[in-house]
Amino acid sequence: MSDSSPARPAPVLDVWCELQCPDCRTALDDLRALRARYGDRLELRLRHFPLEKHKHSFAAAQAAEEAVAQGQGWPYAEAVLDRVTELDRKGEPFLVEVARELGLDAEEFDTALIDGRHILIVDADQAEGKAIGVTGVPTYVIGGERLDGGKSQEGLRERVEEIADRLLAEQRD
Repeated sequence: MSDSSPARPAPVLDVWCELQCPDCRTALDDLRALRARYGDRLELRLRHFPLEKHKHSFAAAQAAEEAVAQGQGWPYAEAVLDRVTELDRKGEPFLVEVARELGLDAEEFDTALIDGRHILIVDADQAEGKAIGVTGVPTYVIGGERLDGGKSQEGLRERVEEIADRLLAEQRD
């Protein structure tokens, strides 16, 4: 392979999740471990799959998209997931509070939740998730394989690593 060839894009791990979900909160440790192991060699993409049983999850997904727009998607998602019980209790004001704590433009979050500028992204994610068979969260999709963590997360990180390692090895060939 010559040095002039463009670098191949990193394999993508789509993480279907919702920010009011205790199981997604549990998955944070795995996501942090994957980020520590692969860094930029694996792209982790937050995908939204708000569940009806969690009344603040749709607003939280929109807030996460505003955080992406402000360059802090994952730090924001992790901060909300780390305090999922507070989101249960406080609702939308908590989403703005977390933005403020992270030094983001909290007023813009407030406005985004009112004007619904990110609803289409959330709806599109949810529709795509349903189309590929996502039924619960967290669900991981990597290399065309869907791994459902909604029932059990046992062994999922290892499986994601196996697939990621294989995809990265294929890139070198």
